[in-house]
Amino acid sequence: MNDADVSKQIQQMVRFIRQEAEEKANEISVSAEEEFNIEKLQIFEADKKKIKQEYDRKAKQVDVRKKIEYSMQLNASRIKVLQAQDDIVNSMKEAAGNDLLRVSDDKKAYKKLIKDLIVQSLMRLKEPAVLLRCREVDKKVVESVLEEAKKAYADKASASVPKVTIDDRVFLPPPPKGGNSHEPFCSGGVVVASQDGKIVCENTLDARLDVVFRQKLPEIRKRLLGQTSSS
Repeated sequence: MNDADVSKQIQQMVRFIRQEAEEKANEISVSAEEEFNIEKLQIFEADKKKIKQEYDRKAKQVDVRKKIEYSMQLNASRIKVLQAQDDIVNSMKEAAGNDLLRVSDDKKAYKKLIKDLIVQSLMRLKEPAVLLRCREVDKKVVESVLEEAKKAYADKASASVPKVTIDDRVFLPPPPKGGNSHEPFCSGGVVVASQDGKIVCENTLDARLDVVFRQKLPEIRKRLLGQTSSS
């Protein structure tokens, strides 16, 4: 083999090696680009998932916040309605209490009322001997009707005439002094107790008003709610 053939053969080998190298380089480049794209897609999907999770978390927080705010507003509205109802009920009771203060102004009617209250108290206790308390200003009225009340009780209960002792040491609170006085007061009526003090019938006008309002309160509230919903 001459020098020309050797040179030609070497050149062929060089071209073959170069071609092999280029093909290998192309394969490496394509493979690297594919791996890069796959990794880039994975990172993108992971980031997208994180963003969605963060969005869902914040959306849930907003929803919870809205529900809490709505619940607070609803409760505040209910409290306002209940407060308004309480104010109306209290004003009604206060107005009724003011009317009670004028009951004793009619001497004849008040005298009959005191007698009836004593009889009613005796009927509830049905004791042979009781202690009666009244306002100091009502003592003479009580004394004037006591015998009649005792006899009326005995007839109604088919019992002996009871012994009724008027407490002249401890009286019920006096009528209110007017203004914004916070001192205890009594609008009238009597309190009757057994001799041992274990059984007490509080038959004052104020106590009866409290009882009536407690009994009628559901009906009053129902009417107020009916008026509120219709308006």
